[in-house]
Amino acid sequence: MPEESTVFPTKVVPIPVLGRHHINAHLLLGRRPVLVDAGTPGSGRRIVEQIAAHGVDPADVSLIVVTHGHIDHFGSAAELHRLTGAPGAGHVADLGPYRTGRVREPYLPTGPMGRLMAGNKELHVRAEPFEPDVLVTGETDLTDFGIAARIMPTPGHTAGSVSVLTDGGDLVAGDLIANSFFGLVRGRPANPPFHDDPLRNLASLRTMLALGPTRFHVGHGTPLEPDRVRRWADREHRRLSRLNAAGRVTRRAGGSL
Repeated sequence: MPEESTVFPTKVVPIPVLGRHHINAHLLLGRRPVLVDAGTPGSGRRIVEQIAAHGVDPADVSLIVVTHGHIDHFGSAAELHRLTGAPGAGHVADLGPYRTGRVREPYLPTGPMGRLMAGNKELHVRAEPFEPDVLVTGETDLTDFGIAARIMPTPGHTAGSVSVLTDGGDLVAGDLIANSFFGLVRGRPANPPFHDDPLRNLASLRTMLALGPTRFHVGHGTPLEPDRVRRWADREHRRLSRLNAAGRVTRRAGGSL
């Protein structure tokens, strides 16, 4: 009889980049490790040290998935590629920021926190450019990289935003959703400070909810329970519908710089 292939359930490990939960990357552990997100510029060594602290040789990382083209998520992608040797993956719709090292501006705030943060000079620095080795255009299976998971396009926060859904139901969601006040209020779903297209992002969020995830692992804050996210999404749908009817929803035109 042929031997049965060994199944490695995927474990999601948070990797703090700033503070305990303020900015997160995530390490996915299966047959081989995969890193999701690359932090701010200059945080590559901190991320590598934390990977090693979890008993993982950074040289074993098989892939670095970048969820979107904002400076706190792709800032150290090029550095991490050099430190680990792992290829990077990013969606083609965010190639502009990745290749130039500059985000699309102006930032489009989702509320008071975003308006306050938009002037922060740290959000306007230039990161080292990087060229994704794996160009994502649609749902992408990650079995060949050693984890039972899929990259799922979730546009709206940026045109090229993606999430990673494991076969166990964990959704590593980037900035599809956040904890309130940029991660400071734990367990309370909220918009991140900025969205390029709030209506499209909400549609992506509801699409992911329909897949029945067990938990949302986010870029800002602690993991979120799906039931709380679902109730929040219903309220957000009503809010955005009112604003859109009044012509008060700001959306970035197209996806160019």
